[in-house]
Amino acid sequence: MPTVAPSLAPSPAAPFRIGSRASPLALAQAALTVAALRAAHGWAEDAIRVVPVTTSGDRIQDRALAEIGGKALWTKELDRALLAGEIDCAVHSMKDVETIRPDSLIVAAMLPRAAVEDRLIGAPSIAALPQGAIIGTSSPRRAAQLKALRPDLQTTLLRGNVARRLASVEAGDIHATLLAAAGLDRLGMADTGAAIPVETMLPAVSQGAVGIECRADDSATAALLAAINHRATERCVRAERALLLALGGTCHSPIAALAREQGGDIRLRAQILNEDGSEQVNDEALLPDGALAGAADLGARLLGRASPALRALFTP
Repeated sequence: MPTVAPSLAPSPAAPFRIGSRASPLALAQAALTVAALRAAHGWAEDAIRVVPVTTSGDRIQDRALAEIGGKALWTKELDRALLAGEIDCAVHSMKDVETIRPDSLIVAAMLPRAAVEDRLIGAPSIAALPQGAIIGTSSPRRAAQLKALRPDLQTTLLRGNVARRLASVEAGDIHATLLAAAGLDRLGMADTGAAIPVETMLPAVSQGAVGIECRADDSATAALLAAINHRATERCVRAERALLLALGGTCHSPIAALAREQGGDIRLRAQILNEDGSEQVNDEALLPDGALAGAADLGARLLGRASPALRALFTP
């Protein structure tokens, strides 16, 4: 969490309401937000209330997101509750937030980014997977990267919370799966799985980052949330999302990116692939002072080096 001196803002007359998906991981991220707000403002425990919201993405588990509405399935119910005034802010995994958001909402804060890499569950390494192993995943990025590394591997759709995915491996339904290290860490499962270095598999855009949204016209809430914003995380995530916007990627598009501060600048690495991993384009850029125009230029370079078939997966 950011190390800030408590602002000692008066506790709200009514509990400050934080909307969250109802999954265990989402509630863990909401708890981190509660802790950060209490530390920043000196609020009592009963000054904040978490409001669980079941999203369409949580309800529909048997189809890929790209087939049933994309990332909006994680956000639309929280958006409705926020705009209706039923909650004061909403906590999201930033990698699940659409690139273009309603003008009526703003991401007012991001918590310090956690581990960005993936972890492999079911084998000590990708090389150790048996020939023709079946890997459960719902991520086009992970599927494409795995096949680029091991063309013999097969992938099958696997969605659901962390417990369900782990259970599928344990039951032998699949040989292995990949999960975000950040999510496992936040659930107290830091020893689960084998970390895949980012040099082997570049992560998803915004992986490991938690964002908090509020209404754009709610300046009081925005100010309260600004006190817990982690500037380095915000700068890097915004650079990655600017690249995603420039590429025109969708839930069908295998895209990986990672931005890191380099002095006052930002180093942005990126990769685009086709679905079977047989073509991949990698590049990177230094964004002076974090200027987002450099992210758009990087996207244009990636597409310029891609084959027509790979470019067709993107719609800038």
